[in-house]
Amino acid sequence: MSFYSDFAPYYELVFPFREEVYSFLKEHAGRYGGAVLDAGCGPGHYCGMLLRDGFRVTGIDLDRMMIDSAAAAYPQGIFQCMDIAGIASLQSSFALVYSIGNVLAYLSFEKIEAFLADVYAALESGGFWIVQVVNWDYLLTLKDYTFPVKTLDGGAVTFHRCYSQISPEGVVFEVQLTVEGETVFNDQSHLYPFTSDRLLHLHQAAGFSLAGVYAGFDKSAFSKDRYSGLIMVFQKG
Repeated sequence: MSFYSDFAPYYELVFPFREEVYSFLKEHAGRYGGAVLDAGCGPGHYCGMLLRDGFRVTGIDLDRMMIDSAAAAYPQGIFQCMDIAGIASLQSSFALVYSIGNVLAYLSFEKIEAFLADVYAALESGGFWIVQVVNWDYLLTLKDYTFPVKTLDGGAVTFHRCYSQISPEGVVFEVQLTVEGETVFNDQSHLYPFTSDRLLHLHQAAGFSLAGVYAGFDKSAFSKDRYSGLIMVFQKG
């Protein structure tokens, strides 16, 4: 995901802070002053809001520029440049761990079981783990999927995304951002499509209890048959 270093200056424009996302996260963050981990924090905007509201926050991301941006904007937080698969090295416990924005899809099939075991171990008893990915159940019925183009900043910025070569083994993610007609970045990466049933099975095997399944942070109902997000909320007993 190193190409996101070029994307960092435009992140907030393309993916602005959403109050409904923050409200959902805060609802599951537990008591005032509790510890929260954002796995794949980007520039840390949700971390910043949780810090403002009295939580102790750690943010991790594989991209150095994202972490540097988060640390500069929110110095009261803890930010580390690292793979989310390495969370055991944090040696901390949290009331809430979350990974949103389809970050989990970058984690390989070979790493997912160990990662979920580490998330479970990092949670306090009764703590929540929230994961958001795209609805792979629906996308796996297609050969490719092109997102609607995002046109921003009065048309000066366009953001293009496409999934191609879609199969149960993997998906090619193509992304491009142009500014005033010039390409800022154009890159491909490999994603791993975890269906809702597979995610549920993996989490149950790791010891989690399912606490909620939604299409969006507004708690709209999830359906395997239509394009949407997939938000799953798990709890440690």
